[in-house]
Amino acid sequence: MNLPEPTEAFAWAQAPTGPSLVCRALEPLARHIFTTRQWPLGSAPDGDSASAWTDVAVAVDVDSRHLARVRQIHGARAVVAQPGACPDADIVVSRDAGLALAIQSADCVPLLIADARTGAVAAAHAGWRGLAARVPAIAVQTLASEFGSRPADLVAAAGPSIGACCYEVGGDVRARFEAEGFGREELGRWFLSQPRPTDRNRSMPGLRPIPREGHWYFDGWTATRDLLAAAGVPPDRIYIAELCTASHPHHLCSYRREGTGAGRMAAAIRCAPLRPSPHSPADPRAR
Repeated sequence: MNLPEPTEAFAWAQAPTGPSLVCRALEPLARHIFTTRQWPLGSAPDGDSASAWTDVAVAVDVDSRHLARVRQIHGARAVVAQPGACPDADIVVSRDAGLALAIQSADCVPLLIADARTGAVAAAHAGWRGLAARVPAIAVQTLASEFGSRPADLVAAAGPSIGACCYEVGGDVRARFEAEGFGREELGRWFLSQPRPTDRNRSMPGLRPIPREGHWYFDGWTATRDLLAAAGVPPDRIYIAELCTASHPHHLCSYRREGTGAGRMAAAIRCAPLRPSPHSPADPRAR
């Protein structure tokens, strides 16, 4: 298939169920995938098809009972993964190699994080509400509080989501960011007066070249990067796929493009088992 081209930090992999995206820098630390429209989940509008999630579990080598999911609420609540539980949250973390973490998206930012030192991992879901609530930063803080992770040791990868080429938002969105304390410089970087199509991501057909009065084009990729960097993650360890879900109807699911009939995509991650070290009989990456 003629798959869209992500940034060079990402690569396409072919699973039995369909193509998936992986981050090259994250792959040595944690098994993970970002699924596509071709997966069964891509035709499940509510994301609750049990058989579709079984395919995701198999892809990260766990059974469906050990795929830890959350009931996403477009907030910033974080939880530690528990087998069989599905709490209300948008961030889930773990250091249990027997569990995989998963979130779903259809325009929102799917964010996966791994700690190169402790082995802890996080999966987070962030639409504009989640970004206003600082989901990327809270994911970093939760890894620190639960597992002793240091931001400098983290690798973060954001998969396909709607880009500034297509995402027109209203004054209510900007007002939420202002109310959350973001300054003029940040608002100027994230709220744009014109769409930003690229060769990789063309604007949706019929999109206005100039937004309606009181509207902007929102750059969630830059917001994600900025929030992770502000939380202490080194900029050279932050990777954004830069594939717009609304730009690629054959491969990616988009609520903005398709409405309530849009399918869902998964982002899943599983921490690697701790490896013994000649320097310590205990957990070397937790030191």
